[in-house]
Amino acid sequence: MSTETVYRYSHTIGFYAQVGRGFNNPVDVGLGHDGILYVLNRAGADVELRMPYKRVTMCTVEEDYLGDFGSGGTGDGQLMWPVAIAIDDEGQVYISDEALQRISVFDKRGKYLGKWGIHGRGVGEFDRPAGLAFDRDGNLLVVDGLNNRIQTYTRDGTFLGSWGRAGHGEGELNLPWGIAVDRIGQIYVADWRNDRVQKFDPQGRYLASFGQPGRGQGAFHRPAGVAVDHAGTIYVADWGNHRIQVLGPDGAFLSQFRGEAGLSKWAQDYFIANQDELEERHKADLEPPLPLSACDDPREESASIEKLFWGPTAVKVDAQGRIYVVDSCRHRIQVYRKEAP
Repeated sequence: MSTETVYRYSHTIGFYAQVGRGFNNPVDVGLGHDGILYVLNRAGADVELRMPYKRVTMCTVEEDYLGDFGSGGTGDGQLMWPVAIAIDDEGQVYISDEALQRISVFDKRGKYLGKWGIHGRGVGEFDRPAGLAFDRDGNLLVVDGLNNRIQTYTRDGTFLGSWGRAGHGEGELNLPWGIAVDRIGQIYVADWRNDRVQKFDPQGRYLASFGQPGRGQGAFHRPAGVAVDHAGTIYVADWGNHRIQVLGPDGAFLSQFRGEAGLSKWAQDYFIANQDELEERHKADLEPPLPLSACDDPREESASIEKLFWGPTAVKVDAQGRIYVVDSCRHRIQVYRKEAP
């Protein structure tokens, strides 16, 4: 009898849409405490800046559309290159923007509340802020990407401290991206250009490093997102390898999955009137994916097989153990469940 934990596909949320019901290059999802998902749409560099393509879509895990907020631009409450989203205990929404070099804050309905941050290397300054997560004390951890450090702020933007420096050694960072905090306050950073995940204590002291460059089990190519469930299991959005890898609390490889997406409710509505496109999708998905080690170019295979992940940028885990994978290039979220052996 197998003792391996199974990560079973549940369903897909979302579909491509420039406005309204759908997503446009989503890069992250915030899990609201009232069951609302806040999907952060980065859109593309080619879109007209002030159009509402760069926005936050609100929906439920059952795919009920609840509206959206935000638009492209440089003004208060607008977004240019949004990267990450986090929700505090009061339901307030925090968004990092690597072009505007700031954190913007909204209430749970999308009303703009405030912002902080300017470009720089000094105290309280950013150079392409990326991942966001709240620590056990309710303070906001901000991945300061090109400054290769983690900064800590109160929820109103008061600077509390920072740690980290550029490099390849233990505790050093090279363009970090995603971040997560486990139930005992330990911090996990997706060290993007170093192709690893690093683990720190709540004060930022180095504890461990997991992974190395490559395509094999436990190796990474530009990991973008990280999450930790209640049992301490670590999930990594292995962006360049187009997969999710699952590690034990000690960093040992446990499993991986590459995507099993079916049609979302929103996509089903579209394909009712576009049967030819639906037939072509079914043909593509009949082709079984190769083992990752046998792929000449995993990006090419992921781009051609619709059900697979294509550029997963973030992974989140909710209180029910559901795993949300932000499948950016296909404008959707794939949802999985962890099933014990």
